[in-house]
Amino acid sequence: MEYRHTPVLLAEVTQHLRLHDGSIVVDCTLGGAGHAERAAQLIAPTGILVGIDKDDAALAAAADALPLGQQTIVLLKGDYGDLDDLLVQARIPYVDAFLFDLGVSSFQLDEAGRGFSYHRDAPLDMRMDAASSQPTAADIVNTYTEDELARVIREYGEERWASRIAAFIVAARARRPITTTGELVDLVKAAVPAAARREGGHPAKRTFQALRIEVNRELRSVERGIEAAIRWLVPGGRIAVIAYHSLEDRIVKRAFVEASQGCMCPPGLPECRCGRKPVLRIVTRRPIVPSADEVAANPRARSARLRVAEKVAEAAER
Repeated sequence: MEYRHTPVLLAEVTQHLRLHDGSIVVDCTLGGAGHAERAAQLIAPTGILVGIDKDDAALAAAADALPLGQQTIVLLKGDYGDLDDLLVQARIPYVDAFLFDLGVSSFQLDEAGRGFSYHRDAPLDMRMDAASSQPTAADIVNTYTEDELARVIREYGEERWASRIAAFIVAARARRPITTTGELVDLVKAAVPAAARREGGHPAKRTFQALRIEVNRELRSVERGIEAAIRWLVPGGRIAVIAYHSLEDRIVKRAFVEASQGCMCPPGLPECRCGRKPVLRIVTRRPIVPSADEVAANPRARSARLRVAEKVAEAAER
């Protein structure tokens, strides 16, 4: 299966990252290299592009898709939560621009056997790095306690029927292990009341999202990745993050707001004693969303939210 990738908000991302000849840019979620291909063109001939992904198929597709030229291209397998180690491995001194395009890729959703989609019956896997030894979604649904399952589905899926779904899973696995996406979809459908199933899209959507996030430890990786990216940015450098659901977007927004705050001293002090200075300037006060034309051409872009921030000069003096 060809690794296809339609980059979301491509024009907006490249405009806000302000890439040019000589820029050092890091695409932390390489995917099929849709964003990275355009970035490589803009930084040629003397720039450096570092592409990171956990998926071997994504890295192989990117190696074929990225343009050959004088610019340096470094592809690394890894989790952007380990960004510090990966950038040391890449041997770059600093970064001018970061891009995070969060969540699961279209290829991973569509590829038979990966277990991300609730529309296809496949092994219940959901690992972004299919070659890793980390627990699969099947391991989680068959070993977590009922309370643990309910917590994961409620917190990461924002699913109101989390407790009921967890109870149905535990009852079903007592008879035999749950090993396929089709089995899980049937259980969720049975657990969610008929009236609720008629609202808000596919009834298994939130449960599948929650399990995928738990399997891949996505939210913690987002926090760690953004923290590291801020450290590596040069003054004036920018970080762009595309999020597709509210949990990710809240983490990004909170990280940007916290890094953009200055003095935290109690009001009324004659002078600042904490010494805190802003590290970032928020460029997009409200997230940028796809146009109606983009959503019509690529329906999976519908929920995308782009936030951009810039490293401030004062941060270099801290």
